[in-house]
Amino acid sequence: MIVVKAKIKEIAGDYNVAGDVAEALNKKVEQMVKDACARAEANGRKTLMAKDL
Repeated sequence: MIVVKAKIKEIAGDYNVAGDVAEALNKKVEQMVKDACARAEANGRKTLMAKDL
């Protein structure tokens, strides 16, 4: 798990956070990282950069 549930609650402030929010967000983050890896590789790099996101 990349996403920390406690940090989501911290950012959400007064809002309640359902248990499945962290799981869904984690899946999105994982896909973003995989896509960024593909872009870095396509550009001949082994280093992920912010521009790859």
